[in-house]
Amino acid sequence: MRDDIVTIEPDEGLRTWGWVSYLLHLVVAVAAVLPGAQVSIALLVVALVIDLVKKGDAANTWQASHFSWRIRSVVWAGVLYLLTSWLWLLFIIPGWIAWGLISIWFLYRIVKGMMRMNAGLSVETA
Repeated sequence: MRDDIVTIEPDEGLRTWGWVSYLLHLVVAVAAVLPGAQVSIALLVVALVIDLVKKGDAANTWQASHFSWRIRSVVWAGVLYLLTSWLWLLFIIPGWIAWGLISIWFLYRIVKGMMRMNAGLSVETA
């Protein structure tokens, strides 16, 4: 555990918001991995907004790492999807493979975060 983080137990409302966000991310992540499953990008935007708004409330708690983890996961996945989107235009199969790998990586990060939060642990100490 890092010495510069004060371990203050967040209120249950903050923990609930964290679970809501993780569940929204999970729905999007699972749908991204399953062929033919489609969900609205609006779910991801709602989850991202929750994380951005509530991140400040989680400052100096073990929950803070979870809000940052989810935000970074969405940003990195978005950047990776954009960087590989040209593959869809030129080569269908490599585009499908690249996006599949990104989707699996995103799902892994969400599941890992959920498991750490369920254990009451910071996600970045894993």
